[in-house]
Amino acid sequence: MATARTRAPASVAGTGEVSASFAAVLPGEPVTVRFMNTLWADRHGVHDAISTTSDLRAWLSAIQLDDESDSNEEPAPNNDDLERFRTLRDALRRLAALVTGDTRPAAASPITDIDQAVAAVNDAAVQAATWPQLHYKDGALQRVSAGSATPARRALSSIASHSIATFTGEDRVQLRACFAPGCVLYFVKDHPRREWCSTACGNRVRAARHYQRHRKNQRRD
Repeated sequence: MATARTRAPASVAGTGEVSASFAAVLPGEPVTVRFMNTLWADRHGVHDAISTTSDLRAWLSAIQLDDESDSNEEPAPNNDDLERFRTLRDALRRLAALVTGDTRPAAASPITDIDQAVAAVNDAAVQAATWPQLHYKDGALQRVSAGSATPARRALSSIASHSIATFTGEDRVQLRACFAPGCVLYFVKDHPRREWCSTACGNRVRAARHYQRHRKNQRRD
């Protein structure tokens, strides 16, 4: 059973804890991973960074999806959009658990069936049909994408498309679950020595190992 989730607080006190802004943006990770990591954890439990339509709009504005769209509209998701995004995130986290061998109870997705997760991703991908268009601006010809869907639905479809590439592309073998104590995040291993999603998680692991060695030595004495 998945751990109960609470809305992300405005700030998280304490050195070494994952902050809301870190979980919401993660600029070094692919958009699929950044989206999955809108669920994050600290010592208070698991938090949801997109629990409201305002949260989702802020997150979509922050990630600035590169979809070649010739639109200056801000994504303005409604409650139905919010439900679709959260379903897509649950599906992606279930598939990520499959790919990474993730057994963390706190990170478990409400979606347990793989076929259901795949269907949710495919459904999201077709929510916004797009087509290429030629655009003339500032003396240059540019390619843009056109479509009739809302900005929020285009973003949903774009994230789903990115996720399909993530789970089927060459880099899929580098997707990792962070097994640091209490962490529920995913990351792409971009360096041979990288084992954790962040320096903070690495420090927690080393501190825990040091504590266990210290206790073991005390028992021997």
